[in-house]
Amino acid sequence: MKKSALSVTREDNFAEWYQQVIAEADLAEESGVRGCMVIRSWGYGIWERIQHLMDTEIKKAGVENCYFPLFIPLSYFEKEADHVDGFAKEMAVVTHHRLVSGEGGGLVPDAESRLEEPLVVRPTSETVIGQAMARWIQSWRNLPLKVNQWANVVRWEMRTRMFLRTSEFLWQEGHTAHADEADAMKEMLRALEMYRSFAEGPLAMPVIAGEKPENERFPGAVTTYSIEAMMQDGKALQAGTSHYLGTSFAQAAGIKYQDREGGQQYCHTTSWGTSTRMIGGVIMTHGDDDGLRCPPQIAPHQIVIIPMLREKDAEEDNKVLSYASSLQAELSALSAFGEAVRVHLDLKSEKASNKRWAWVKKGAPLIVEVGPRDVEGGNVAYLRRDRLYKDNGKPDSQFPARAEFVADAAAMLEEVHAGLHAEAKARLDRNIHRNVTDLQEFYGNSGKYPGWVELQWSKPTGAVLDKVVDQLKELKLTIRNVPVDAAPANGDCFFTGEPAVERILIGRAY
Repeated sequence: MKKSALSVTREDNFAEWYQQVIAEADLAEESGVRGCMVIRSWGYGIWERIQHLMDTEIKKAGVENCYFPLFIPLSYFEKEADHVDGFAKEMAVVTHHRLVSGEGGGLVPDAESRLEEPLVVRPTSETVIGQAMARWIQSWRNLPLKVNQWANVVRWEMRTRMFLRTSEFLWQEGHTAHADEADAMKEMLRALEMYRSFAEGPLAMPVIAGEKPENERFPGAVTTYSIEAMMQDGKALQAGTSHYLGTSFAQAAGIKYQDREGGQQYCHTTSWGTSTRMIGGVIMTHGDDDGLRCPPQIAPHQIVIIPMLREKDAEEDNKVLSYASSLQAELSALSAFGEAVRVHLDLKSEKASNKRWAWVKKGAPLIVEVGPRDVEGGNVAYLRRDRLYKDNGKPDSQFPARAEFVADAAAMLEEVHAGLHAEAKARLDRNIHRNVTDLQEFYGNSGKYPGWVELQWSKPTGAVLDKVVDQLKELKLTIRNVPVDAAPANGDCFFTGEPAVERILIGRAY
């Protein structure tokens, strides 16, 4: 029977398995502040790859990077009532600017240093960017205006989980201003498609893109779209959102332009963002009972070479190191996914077997070992992280000639990537259920990981929608989105019995 590298399996305890992957893969650790994490080098390396690849796509669309303040005056939020109501319970607020020694010892805020106006620690930047746009836009010639920032944000979460829901997290947030609704909607949908193709591409994570229901919209938005990914436990993860904000934020911030006829018009604005939550999605989409399986496009190291040194024969070890170094140079000259292959030579002073399992847990796509016999025979030994074991449970190590491995390495990385996506896509497709007539019975009797349900509905609003949301809440379910590519409605609403106008996805979610 195959023994897993982790002490807990996905089947036994998915939540504990997730935490163990993060720890054993050196992705992140607790920081000492509730809800905040230290992102370790392998985890941050994955985020840097996501940043690099996505930033390229953002700039292709004519969006320019800026940076806006971490601290936002409270008055900026008060101008947009719906927006502040949506974030009020999550805001961290700075009220003083100095500490002094307290009477009983320790440090306390100096009463004389109270700020004239409280500052909110950035939960999102619509308000502060809106103030800047109001200064930068005068006429139709300044439109569209498109900016993005890579930053950290703070939302004081009560229930936290690393990468998925933390009080502080890293993200990118795009903000754009347009002359009319049509152009703003085009930009909002462009950003949605960018997220969809990014998830399906570099992350190898299949998603469903669609519109959020009224009750799930971003605070103050006219409409919100999302990409939803299915985790291995059947739950949904919202991995990116894009919002059309209408003119409400523009009116609050005074973002106006002079049109071609000389009149004054309010801009139509959008915002869109994704975050380090994507890393959590990658873990729960691709991980196995040995740790993370990192899609090659976002792996900081795509090929890891481990020299097997005996430390008893210096001449022999030098031959192994020379062989491994020249192999690294050969592989680094290759190209995969339009970039140079990233190859790491692991020279840490540690047993080769320990290093091998460390890289298995981190999910390096190809793990190569080089020992004295390989040097003599001109071979390499390697493991593919997407298929560690044979059907009999034994390690699926391969021992090709060096030249053969070098010739095939780039193609293998693309095979690993395609295989991870295909596996996740098959799981998504077989776990969307379309003939469910009783939600309580289905979610009560369909097993541990029931997946999602597609239902037809009449798009109710107001009190009727509230009733539906309450019904779903009793089963710990939420409406994920209305898929953009769903089949047309052809029946009655599951909840109201009225003629259906669209199809929705229902599921449990992170």
